[in-house]
Amino acid sequence: MKDAPDLPRTLLVLGGTSEIALATARRLIARRTRTVWLAGRPSPALEEAARDLRALGADVRTVPFDALDPGAHEDVLGKVFAEGTVDMVLLAFGVLGDQARDEREPVDAVRVVQTNFTGAVSAGLISARALQDQGRGSLVVLSSVAGERARRSDFIYGSSKAGLDVFTQGLGDALYGTGVHVMVVRPGFVRTRSTSAREEIPPATTPEAVATAIELGLRRRSETVWVPGALRVLMSALRHLPRAAFRRLPL
Repeated sequence: MKDAPDLPRTLLVLGGTSEIALATARRLIARRTRTVWLAGRPSPALEEAARDLRALGADVRTVPFDALDPGAHEDVLGKVFAEGTVDMVLLAFGVLGDQARDEREPVDAVRVVQTNFTGAVSAGLISARALQDQGRGSLVVLSSVAGERARRSDFIYGSSKAGLDVFTQGLGDALYGTGVHVMVVRPGFVRTRSTSAREEIPPATTPEAVATAIELGLRRRSETVWVPGALRVLMSALRHLPRAAFRRLPL
């Protein structure tokens, strides 16, 4: 196997049961990654994910992490970085929510935003500072095309991803020139267990396709990655569509 110095040897996944994150971890283990930290709420699913990655030859460790407990983030992430250099942090946690229910129950809507945005701001800033202290590393953040323009069917989720996306872009600008690479990943509809009950929105993609795009983005040191790539043009058109026309689209 040819060594790939632009890919990580040590990977920290925030959201250790994410299907996209695990597909990315598998791909990176096949290339260069040897140590993986899976951070997430303790559960059988987290332990199963760790066992699956260990079977691929990686040293995999789990660490308790809750996006909704930012007060604990400093301690939890600090312990991981204290173990040694972390080459890449993949921020992959998030919830879709239920738009109809969340509109009726504002507390549930707030939970979506706190998970997808507030928790990510906390974990992202702590991770960025630790990477900067190292003088190198990558922070890869899973955003979504849903954050590009509010849709009637998921504007609560979309607004949380819009906030995350803008935050990550700003963080990347703040870290420019420090040796830390920040990359925003904007997938379209991804076929996973969590989206299986939802109507598919083309062009759809898979966790494996997102993982492939992340690897390519790391090699190129890209700042923004769209999956599939055609979404860049499509979303540019939709972003500039007059609002009255946008409302009539079946989105």
